[in-house]
Amino acid sequence: MRATVIATFFGVFLTCTYTAKEATKKTKKAKLYVPQIDCDVKAGKIINPEFIAKCPPGCQDVKHRVYGTDIYASFSSVCNAAIHSGIIDNSGGKVLVQKVAGHSGYRGSFSNGVRSLSLPRWRESFLVSEGKPRKGVTYPSTLEYSSSKSTAVKSEPKKPEQDLKGMKSADTSNTSEKASDQGDTARKERQTTPVPTPGTEMATTTPTPTTTTTEPSTTVPQPTTTPAAPRTTAAPAKARPGLHRGRDMGSSSVHPAYASVVAAAARQVQAAQGRGQNTGAQHQEPVATFQSAASSPAHLAMEIDSWKPGLSLFDTGFSSKEELNPKPLEFISQGNQNCKVDLSFLMDGSWSIGKRRFQLQKRFLGNVAQALGIGSAGPLMGIVQYGDDPSTEFNLKTYANSKDLRNAIEKIQQKGGLSNVGKALSFVNKNFFLDANGNRGGAPNVVVVMVDGWPTDRVEEASRLARESGINIFFVTVEAAAQSEKQNVVEPNFVDKAVCRTSGFYSINVPSWFSLHKVVQPLVKRVCDTERLACSKTCLNAADIGFVIDGSSSVGTGNFRTVLQFVANISKEFEISDTDTRIGAVQYTYEQRLEFSFDKYSTKQDVLNAIKRISYWSGGTSTGAAISYASEQLFSKSKPNKRKIMILITDGRSYDDVSVPAMAAHQNGVIAYSIGVAWAAPDELEAIASDPAKEHSFFVDDFDNLYRYVNQLIQNICTEFNSQPRN
Repeated sequence: MRATVIATFFGVFLTCTYTAKEATKKTKKAKLYVPQIDCDVKAGKIINPEFIAKCPPGCQDVKHRVYGTDIYASFSSVCNAAIHSGIIDNSGGKVLVQKVAGHSGYRGSFSNGVRSLSLPRWRESFLVSEGKPRKGVTYPSTLEYSSSKSTAVKSEPKKPEQDLKGMKSADTSNTSEKASDQGDTARKERQTTPVPTPGTEMATTTPTPTTTTTEPSTTVPQPTTTPAAPRTTAAPAKARPGLHRGRDMGSSSVHPAYASVVAAAARQVQAAQGRGQNTGAQHQEPVATFQSAASSPAHLAMEIDSWKPGLSLFDTGFSSKEELNPKPLEFISQGNQNCKVDLSFLMDGSWSIGKRRFQLQKRFLGNVAQALGIGSAGPLMGIVQYGDDPSTEFNLKTYANSKDLRNAIEKIQQKGGLSNVGKALSFVNKNFFLDANGNRGGAPNVVVVMVDGWPTDRVEEASRLARESGINIFFVTVEAAAQSEKQNVVEPNFVDKAVCRTSGFYSINVPSWFSLHKVVQPLVKRVCDTERLACSKTCLNAADIGFVIDGSSSVGTGNFRTVLQFVANISKEFEISDTDTRIGAVQYTYEQRLEFSFDKYSTKQDVLNAIKRISYWSGGTSTGAAISYASEQLFSKSKPNKRKIMILITDGRSYDDVSVPAMAAHQNGVIAYSIGVAWAAPDELEAIASDPAKEHSFFVDDFDNLYRYVNQLIQNICTEFNSQPRN
């Protein structure tokens, strides 16, 4: 009996052990399948907010453009961004991508063989890191693309919501019926996916991402106000180095889809900064202007919190709430209201200048402050002293009148060191023109660099990044290198490589420090001539954009409204005012009609409302005559300092010649983009477009796919703007 019980017990034990092993096998985590993407895939095309993907070899190519450093604009190539950041090399590999909110600026840099470009702002960003899954996050094995491109299954294109509020569809044409059928199909395919909700009238038509991550509740750290002393030093003072030139010496709640990446975003930025500071492997300028002075995780979290789905990038924005404690003022002056600029002087504190010449430089800066007429409604001025490393003596809001400013200048002590002008320009670009430091936004940013002889480092790359940020750079060089000294100059022609234009307007050479007082008035006159401050202009605020819209019968009422939504989505990305970008529109059939001119509306909302009110005309298609009409009625009245951009949308072949009118427009300085839909003729699109035609002409098979080219069109406009000559 005892033996039977023991045998039975032993059998039950073996059975339980086997069952437990089988259960363990079944509960083992399935191996993650990593989808592969192509080199040209942009992060913005993938809906998933966080994913791991495998990049193929050979993605290190200039045609796969990258915008930003460490944090990238969403229309950057994922794989080339990963190479730029050092996560993978040109042989490919796995990359973890995390979407974050759009930012107000992206800095270009050269790193790991990839040149990334700068961009003023974009609506969505992303981070790249090593392709290892994060704990608690479920990653998709199939990526969902906004254009319905899938790594596993191909389906019919998904149609975003593109209706203009208040417009009722009355189109009964076959084209509209086809669009309706496609819309029904798309809705069926997406019945398990949240439908995007428009945040405003005419909101940008971007599908809402599907969240595939599982995260515990996330607490976002709140930013704290940290008072800063007026003088902030970039690095500890160094021992006096050898001279580079002989001188006399005596003398809240986060959106669920993005909550999971807040902490990772902060870690990524800090890690990237650590790479730049410690290893020197990534030759880059400071990260974009969206960062606050502290660059803390709290600030990054605050900006991510400000993003809401459905909002345009102009509906949200990050502005630092930090406040410096300025010196108590005797009084606040209104200042010279004809010279409203935010001005930073880079003061040469190197050993080569000597004590006596340093005093002459301080006297010069005091005289400039007096001549400018410092005040809250006029110019504001701060000073950064540079040597081995730069440091802020005082910022834009520390002093609000010329008297206090002159007294403060007299108390500045020479810091010594080399003449590292490039490092100083990088410092100013990253740290000086911030809201917390008194930057007013509506006033041009101006930097005046004082140089004794020549810099001891290179200035070209730092200057380029500052110019692309809208900073106007002036150089005042004193006692330039003699012929026998030129072999000691680190970067020949450094002034022409640094300034906004090489015409001579942005550079003043003074033969001696003792004659420096003679250039006070010429310099003040130049920095106050805001009409000539060319670097204040960016690709988003320096154009007259004229839309030429096909209103022929083949378009149809429903499709015409889709075209208007496309026009609105492009327009809303620009900074619109009577002094920034201006918008005009022409509709054409056999005849032409000026819907509104460049000077008709001066706010973005007024422009969007005007686009919404355009009524469908219907008729034939005379595209050539429409180009001539737009040249006469729109672009002949464009401002001299504006880039003239024509965006023509048509769905068919023209009844008249387009090549001669297009050529005439090109010769008059009009940059032409052509967008063809359905039955548009490719040869005519190329004839209308500016050179190179492949970057200025686009074709889509259906009106519902127009929205896909909004980002590409703006990207091309900005790339072309940043490549223009500086003479």
